[in-house]
Amino acid sequence: MNLIKSTGTFSFFTIISRLLGYLRDILIAIFLGTGLLADVFFVAFRIPNTFRRLFSEGTFNAAFIPSYSSEIIKGKGKSNIFANEVFNYLFLILLVLVLIVQIFMPAFVSLIAPGFIEDNEKMNLAINLTRITIPFLILVSLASFFSAILNSHNRFAEAAAAPIILNIVLIIILLLNKSLNDELVYYLSYGVTLAGFLQLIFLYFFVTKYLKLTFNFNFKLSKKVKLFFNKLLPSIFSSGVTQINILVGTIIASFQASAVSYLYYADRIYQINLAIAGIAIGIVILPQLSKHISKKDKKKIDLIQNKALELSLFLSLPASIALLVASDEIISALFGYGQFGESSVSNSAQALYYFSLGLPAFAMIKVFSNFFFANHDTKTPFYISLISVLLNILISVYFFRLIGFIIIPIATTISSWFNLIILFLFLQKRNLFSFNNVFINRFFKIVFSSILMGLFFNYLIIIFNEQLSFENSLKSVYLILSVILGLGFYLFTSYLIKAFKLEDIKLKY
Repeated sequence: MNLIKSTGTFSFFTIISRLLGYLRDILIAIFLGTGLLADVFFVAFRIPNTFRRLFSEGTFNAAFIPSYSSEIIKGKGKSNIFANEVFNYLFLILLVLVLIVQIFMPAFVSLIAPGFIEDNEKMNLAINLTRITIPFLILVSLASFFSAILNSHNRFAEAAAAPIILNIVLIIILLLNKSLNDELVYYLSYGVTLAGFLQLIFLYFFVTKYLKLTFNFNFKLSKKVKLFFNKLLPSIFSSGVTQINILVGTIIASFQASAVSYLYYADRIYQINLAIAGIAIGIVILPQLSKHISKKDKKKIDLIQNKALELSLFLSLPASIALLVASDEIISALFGYGQFGESSVSNSAQALYYFSLGLPAFAMIKVFSNFFFANHDTKTPFYISLISVLLNILISVYFFRLIGFIIIPIATTISSWFNLIILFLFLQKRNLFSFNNVFINRFFKIVFSSILMGLFFNYLIIIFNEQLSFENSLKSVYLILSVILGLGFYLFTSYLIKAFKLEDIKLKY
């Protein structure tokens, strides 16, 4: 496997999905802004979307791929039996979970948006919309199962392309806004569930080459499947800790008007880079890393781990600096239209600034967690993540009354850096990871290139200050130009000082 090529393939479709997601969000910003309807829809969308991220962005892979890969070695028959048993029990668990949530929906919405309780209009609308979107949870989780099968066979493009369907469906609905009027949020909610069904069908078409799906609900679990489900919950919690922290933030933010929307738009920006710098790399390295660990090939293990971490920093560090330099201009250029006014830009930009401080940590958590998962250890990152989430809640709740919603991205960033440091210390203690000389040399070069890029990007923002102002209708064009110039400067500088070498693209791992 070629790490950079495989990551590039996954990232290509992920970028398309995220760009379409941005188009979707700018249309939501134009038509809904940051008012009541936007807050309610984002709450209804947050739960199924969080499960999408938790299951599809590597967390399901973490528990499934090491076990499934060991069955593939024994033959297609063995792997097929194991996969079918997992699928059947997963389907039953998800079905029961969704039925329980549907029955107790008012209580469920009260838990995820307690700030809505005193506003009957908000509460009733949130209940109705969440009833519509919650079936997406089943569909996207099963789609993630199919993606894990494909990833295990080093097929990354199809799994990365599937989320594009959700964005296309919602964009079509938003473009029909004039004819839908006030019913837009309902149509968007139905669109979420429809897209989940289409994603499942899309992935099933490709997975039939590797899996013959059969329904057989035998309630006696095999030892291997028991082991898988014992690993699943810890892997979801630990690998998805950033998403869980964001969900916690949404719950707390529901007590402040429009805060849910401010956080949502800020979240959308840095998630574009996180998808490549953390999620894509983590997903791509896991199958190969699991295989080399099974073979006890120390040389290959060290090579993959160091190169994955290097690539993660190479992508996340300059992005973090760029977001710090121009958070206001970025939010304004991307969302500052229609109902999304200057105050909304200012508040979302503040959130983005503090989220961006944690971006490298968010990305490296994904990479470090996979070092544990490849060694069949989901419990250690689980316990570390649990402490991290509790720290996030403690900071957020304690300071929320004092400084409002802005404590949420601050707490998320602090708890994520804490999570990363503890993960690293445990990896070192158990001799599961060590830096090689190539990484140490490249690390300082990446930091130097990123700082130079930040200075150059800041210079561009100053030059285009008037063109990037809130009132300028072409501000997005100047932002894109600045980003392209900044990216080109970073890549050129990195090549000159050998922070990146062209021959890395051809290396096999």
